[in-house]
Amino acid sequence: MEKNILELRNVSKQYEGKVVLKGINLNIKEGEFVTLLGPSGCGKTTTLRIIGGLEQPDSGELLFLGKDLLKTPIHKREINTVFQNYALFPHLNVFNNIAYGLQIKRKKYDYIEREVKKFLNLVGLAGFEDKNVEQLSGGQRQRVALARALINRPKVLLLDEPMAALDVKLRKKMQGELKALQEEIGITFILVTHDQEEALSMSDRIIVMNGGAIQQVGTPTEIYNEPENIWTAQFIGESNIIANAVFVRDNLVAFDDKEFVCSDRGFGEDSNQIDIIIRPEDIDIVSPTKGFFTGIVEEIIFKGVHWEIIVQCPKRKFLIHSTDKVDEGTKVGLHWNVEDIHVMWKEIDD
Repeated sequence: MEKNILELRNVSKQYEGKVVLKGINLNIKEGEFVTLLGPSGCGKTTTLRIIGGLEQPDSGELLFLGKDLLKTPIHKREINTVFQNYALFPHLNVFNNIAYGLQIKRKKYDYIEREVKKFLNLVGLAGFEDKNVEQLSGGQRQRVALARALINRPKVLLLDEPMAALDVKLRKKMQGELKALQEEIGITFILVTHDQEEALSMSDRIIVMNGGAIQQVGTPTEIYNEPENIWTAQFIGESNIIANAVFVRDNLVAFDDKEFVCSDRGFGEDSNQIDIIIRPEDIDIVSPTKGFFTGIVEEIIFKGVHWEIIVQCPKRKFLIHSTDKVDEGTKVGLHWNVEDIHVMWKEIDD
């Protein structure tokens, strides 16, 4: 995954005077599973459509293996798209839906038959050749759409929220299958989603977008554990945000009248131009005598895999995720480890 297969250079787009993309710069490597993650209207789908040739940018460059892709028509791009609604042909059976691209290319029937069977096996639909696509479940239709896209052997597969219509259990199953499929065939996948868990569990790298701009690019671990700004910290998971902290010096911060050792460096000395986040799952509830702070359990909500607990301390409330239940009104202590304090620069308003 060393060579860039796609490069977006200062790509901008407007619709009716509204800026949708603000000079996007992005490199995508061969064989990567990359996810464009962000809320509705952030520009992720527009970025995908520009890569696929369904939209043209107002300015900027799009390079495919170092060559200008913007002048290449859709049918000549080595890029295929799987849409949210799958866009299958309802009047064709599974075989002919998958074979369609090869039929358009006038490939011989023996070759088409061999390839269709190969990709049906690959997506776990062997024996479904003669079924009407209208009779298939959502997960099966998704697999047909994947096979139809992959049979043309694209170098890049674009996925526009393909699992949005599936129920939670099936979506999780398909996420695992899709990631395994990508690793097996080894081509570049670019997924668009607003689902943080989906992005974190499937991606090699995540591109976090908001307001037509890239907020952060990194691995799932980097994005979650080291968000670069408050917006990313709040969008990816939940966070306790401490806005009135001071970076005393390297490896030492202060807030709420106490100093804490941290693992961050390079934010100056006695600087108040920082914010701190502590993830809810990184806070341990301990006895009042063993905590950095003591507080009263104000609210507790069962979330299935954990309890969501709000503790009111003298200076602020803390949100904690714990597998241990604590009764409301209980006096508790709060504790965390050195590496659980994450420091970032304050955002500066334009």
